[in-house]
Amino acid sequence: MTTSASASGSVSTSAGAPGGAPASGKGVGPLLRGWREQRRVSQLELALRAGSSARHISFVETGRSRPSEEMVLRLAEHLDVPVRDRNALLLAAGYAPRYPETPLDDPALDALREGVERLIQGYEPYPALVVDATYHVVAANRGIAMLLDGLPERLLAPPLNAMRLTLHPEGLAPRIRNLREWRGHLLAQMERDIALRRSDALRALYEEVAAYPPPSSEHSSLLPDEEPAEPVPYFALPMQIEHDGRLLSFISSISTFNTPMDVTVAELAIETLLPADPATVKYLHSLMS
Repeated sequence: MTTSASASGSVSTSAGAPGGAPASGKGVGPLLRGWREQRRVSQLELALRAGSSARHISFVETGRSRPSEEMVLRLAEHLDVPVRDRNALLLAAGYAPRYPETPLDDPALDALREGVERLIQGYEPYPALVVDATYHVVAANRGIAMLLDGLPERLLAPPLNAMRLTLHPEGLAPRIRNLREWRGHLLAQMERDIALRRSDALRALYEEVAAYPPPSSEHSSLLPDEEPAEPVPYFALPMQIEHDGRLLSFISSISTFNTPMDVTVAELAIETLLPADPATVKYLHSLMS
């Protein structure tokens, strides 16, 4: 999560933008080769995808040929280069950036902010939040505020970070009953994001939260005086978290914007927590009433 998670779900912009791969003084060729190798795509395969030739791709990567602006963007698309880094490729090739980076509080994004706020508020009483590329919370609904209830104030001070808050030993971690599995899922998710985005800020966050003490093997899956229940056939790994003496189970779903034309918008993700069992549904609706 990135800014303070207010119960009203209002968008905050206290978090800075994460750093992407900087433009290199060596030109666009080495950058493109780096992305191609990271994606494990051969020159021939990339050429076929982009409607070019392996010879031309080789010339571009070695600096013997300067690609057109259209070719840079076409190669970036087929290599699944993030929008922020497509700007870096264009700059390295001698072209102007194509994608703006509009501050989230800019009037030009009024419709986006209002739409996202309506979306996560309409999801109540179930938890939902919006994060940026380094998991800073830019909006959250009352369901999220409910899960954060009782945490230390210093952990709730903006900018609020979803990964840090979830895995910190004084955050939600002690409340998560299947912390070992959930921690492994979150760290693997961050590793995939690092491979995709090449973000120094994201790597630093990963190293911080990965260094938090792992859960002890004695971590019980039952609440005090709780009888073992019939196992629930979950269709995905749930986050099982204790709240007010109850065990709640959620399945996480993450949505992004299709074909974003702005760096800020491209790096936003909406995470919704779907109740994974009838008891969780019943309890959350009782809170709403």
